[in-house]
Amino acid sequence: QVQLVESGGGSVQAGGSLRVSCAASGLTFRTYTMGWFRQAPGKEREFVATINWSGGTRSYADSVKGRFTISRDNNKNTVYLQMNSLKPQDTAVFYCAASNVGRATSDVRLYDYWGQGTQVTVSS
Repeated sequence: QVQLVESGGGSVQAGGSLRVSCAASGLTFRTYTMGWFRQAPGKEREFVATINWSGGTRSYADSVKGRFTISRDNNKNTVYLQMNSLKPQDTAVFYCAASNVGRATSDVRLYDYWGQGTQVTVSS
């Protein structure tokens, strides 16, 4: 049974930082592309960042480029999202996801497994 469990969300003031983590089990983590997505109230789920199996390829949404960093530790079966210079518009539930597509991808349809999400709230 595949499980993706996010942690590290919370509340922070604008300009602050948070790191969210996603621990994976039940899959061969080192072979999966991992992604972070977010969903704000009343909006569709949107791509945030993706990283390929080795960590050698990473891609970001324009809205977070230069502020967020995705990374992974294949020995710990964990993917991270470091978020700096947070803005109120970053407020959302953040989800991690796993894809066996074989490359980094922002396409939500290509992700096979999803976590339950973790809330990130940024106040002005």
